[in-house]
Amino acid sequence: MGGGSEVAAYFDLDGTLLNASSEKTLTGILAKRRPWRIPHATVAWILGATFGLLTGKAPYDALRNRGHLSLASWNTLEQYSDEIATSILKSRISSGAWECLEWHRNQGHRLVLVTATIAPMAEAMARVLGMDAVYGCGPESRQGWLSGSERGWSVPRRKGKVPVVEKDAEMNGHVLSDCYGYGNTYADSWFMRICGHAIAVNPESALEKFAKQQDWEIVHWTS
Repeated sequence: MGGGSEVAAYFDLDGTLLNASSEKTLTGILAKRRPWRIPHATVAWILGATFGLLTGKAPYDALRNRGHLSLASWNTLEQYSDEIATSILKSRISSGAWECLEWHRNQGHRLVLVTATIAPMAEAMARVLGMDAVYGCGPESRQGWLSGSERGWSVPRRKGKVPVVEKDAEMNGHVLSDCYGYGNTYADSWFMRICGHAIAVNPESALEKFAKQQDWEIVHWTS
């Protein structure tokens, strides 16, 4: 994998490089192969969202709890993620995304995936994409079964992506004003703002409006 570059390109995954939701796809496959999970996962997600809202979490974060993956083992998630990434999701990566990644490689830039997708899925997609580093959602030690809680996890979501990108840049000698940031939602704009070159990909309305205000480049990768 690449190394030693002074410049990095930081990418969100779902909706940016991938025209699909990687974690929803993983959850759907889990439910299809293990139907008993459906009522359990539904109740666990509702309880997680309710608890999050009652304890002061923003709705955006509360609704993205991991109740839908509770009682799944990390080992199972890793196995399914590798399979799904190659057999299903690879075909959902747009030609524009592949061309962008190749352009950065030709410039000698380091490619970094920063996503709130569950870590095994993020890592599987990073291998498919040929990224140099990946930061997904999960704890340092992944053993046993998921409870649905994110307590003790690294959670690169919304503003949580900012310290992840800052630390990666510091560790690898990047000057962020020279780096690139790619995202598709306003939630991504927080890490995109600290990169010198911010590119809004297939932007949702809020990000498109903000990108125009900031004079950011806007691209549309649809196939």
